Amino acid sequence: MTTKERLVLAIYAPSLVGDDRRTLVAVHGMEQAMPGLRLRWEVNEKRQLAMLPQRDAWLSEAAARGKFPFLCNSDESFPVMISGLTTPASQAPGGQSLLDVHAKLPLDTTVVTAAAEILERVAEGMRAFWGHATPDGAAVDIAYQTAPTLEGPPSPRRGLPALKLLEHIRSPEIPYYLGWLNYWSAAAARSIGFPDPLRDAELLSRARRTASDGWLVQLTDAPLDLDNPAHLDALKRAYERFPEIGGRAAP
Repeated sequence: MTTKERLVLAIYAPSLVGDDRRTLVAVHGMEQAMPGLRLRWEVNEKRQLAMLPQRDAWLSEAAARGKFPFLCNSDESFPVMISGLTTPASQAPGGQSLLDVHAKLPLDTTVVTAAAEILERVAEGMRAFWGHATPDGAAVDIAYQTAPTLEGPPSPRRGLPALKLLEHIRSPEIPYYLGWLNYWSAAAARSIGFPDPLRDAELLSRARRTASDGWLVQLTDAPLDLDNPAHLDALKRAYERFPEIGGRAAP
């Protein structure tokens, strides 16, 4: 690992409505998982930084408008950021709008150690359907599983399966893809048939329940590196085990 590598988090949750405090809970949770982290700077549309002396009130006001604005810690030596965008119902699974929350952190030993807690706190705070945390190198390969090419359909790398675009997934509880650390809400776990005590013994050895009865499932002990044949095999086995993921199961 080098400090140039990043850990990418993506969380898929119900859209913000009214007096919604989920963004506050998620941001506080991320800070609690990383002692010393302070996400108190806004990145505006001109990519300029502005300090937020009343960060929590500002975040609450933005949430009331259905927004999760771009926050960061303003530390060039250890950049951390989080934000959210709404996917409209017309482009979302099951015709239900979603809030897509994304965060990026340096992939160093401290972050790797805290990664599961960060993912859990943000996902549970947002009451997410599902989410993941994956090194950005592997995340690029995974993105090719859904990215259309000039010729048409997706063209996955490394023998990974092609996945449906999110608007073609039948419900928001079904994960679109897998990552290194996977958060599955109780509903998401039911939708893919996890856990099965016999078939999921290996995954269960690296899994734990969450306070909301969801699951955190880690595919590999070390951060996912698809240049490692053992890691690539683990990812392929997980796709074989859960054909619902990515909308691949027969209707």
